[in-house]
Amino acid sequence: MSVGNQVTSDHQLARLLQIGIVLEEVVEARAYHHYQSLAEEDRHLDAELEELLEHAAEESAEHREQLEGLIAGLDAESIPFEDIETLVEAKYGQTKPEDFDGILYDQLCNEETAYKFYDDLIDGIEASDAEFSIDREQLLVALRTIREEEADGVEAVTKIMETRE
Repeated sequence: MSVGNQVTSDHQLARLLQIGIVLEEVVEARAYHHYQSLAEEDRHLDAELEELLEHAAEESAEHREQLEGLIAGLDAESIPFEDIETLVEAKYGQTKPEDFDGILYDQLCNEETAYKFYDDLIDGIEASDAEFSIDREQLLVALRTIREEEADGVEAVTKIMETRE
C-alpha cells in the first residue's frame, strides 16, 4: 500500500497504523487457516511448516499489540474498524488463501506485503518533518523492528521453499 510521500499528522499516522493492524490480522488468519487445512497426520510429518505458521500467527499478534500501543499515544480519533477493514480488503483482499499455489506461496505473499507496507510507512514518516504526539524516534524504532521481523519471515519462507524444490 502506498502511504504517499509524507505522513503529516497524528490522524493520518493513526489511520496507517490501523491499516497495519488489519494487515497483521490477515496474516494471522491466513496462517491459522493454512494450519487448519493441514490434515492431522501432515501436521506431525511437516513440523517445519507447522512451526512457520505458528510463528507467523504469534508474531502478527505481537505486532498488533505494538501498533495498538503506538495508536494509544497519538492525539487522534480512532477510525472505525469497518472503514479500515474495507480499505485493506480493497487493496489486499483480491486474493484468498486458496488462490495461491500452496501454503508457502501464500505465506510468502503475506510476509512480503507486510514488509512493503512498513517500509513505505517508514519512508513516509522519514520524509515528513511533522511533529507527532508520540516520540518520532520511538515510533521509527518500533516500525523498523516490525519491518525487520517481516523481512525475517520472508527469508524463512524462502529458505523452506528452496529446500523443497
